[in-house]
Amino acid sequence: MATPQVNKLASWLRERAQEAGAHGFVVGLSGGIDSAVVARLCQMATPNRVLGVILPCYSHAQDEADAYVLADKYGIATARVDLTGTFDALTGELHAAIKGAPQSVHVTDIKQQLPEANIKPRLRMASLYFIANSLNYLVAGTGNRSEITLGYFTKYGDGGCDVLPIGALLKSEVRSLARSLGIPAKIIDKAPSAGLWIGQTDEAEMGFTYDDLEAYLTKGPDAVPKATADRIEQLRRVSDHKRALPPIAPTE
Repeated sequence: MATPQVNKLASWLRERAQEAGAHGFVVGLSGGIDSAVVARLCQMATPNRVLGVILPCYSHAQDEADAYVLADKYGIATARVDLTGTFDALTGELHAAIKGAPQSVHVTDIKQQLPEANIKPRLRMASLYFIANSLNYLVAGTGNRSEITLGYFTKYGDGGCDVLPIGALLKSEVRSLARSLGIPAKIIDKAPSAGLWIGQTDEAEMGFTYDDLEAYLTKGPDAVPKATADRIEQLRRVSDHKRALPPIAPTE
């Protein structure tokens, strides 16, 4: 039986679709817990009008397998778009375009990885919107409060969506919701990852655990080591632009 929270979120999604004159929802199925929860909530909001889109791009094969496990369990329709060739063609052109451009500052290894890695979620976003526009569906985002607080998403990538049904929930609350929805344990328990490159995990990239982040958010900076609090505050500051519309220059 659905919990009051599940019913509330499904009702909220249904209202958003009705307000937009949309027929249903498109969800990018990554094989992770967030997309699994969002897909199931969307299915409850608009039964038979949800499409889970699987978008491999140098992805771990297990992630795709887990996405199908989720879709098969709940009877969610799926579409698959392999973005590998598109990614290769585009990044090849981009690297050629910037060859010889002035390099005025030194960048770390991770910073060198990110421009190319961020192409993946941006290609996925473009693909989801093509499909959603074609079907008159909305794109349901999978970001949670923990990620949004830190700006731990790609601007105009996985941050590009029409609705954020779990955007107010901490990661632990998403796990609890997943258990109440009956999401398979193998999906709930897997290490969270944005899938930017093979072996990438959220916590390794952030430099602290989701438990540390939640302690900071719910109990304050003194609940975590000072170095962790400083890191969290730095990530919040530098990602402010991701949580706001682009600034518009004044005319006077």
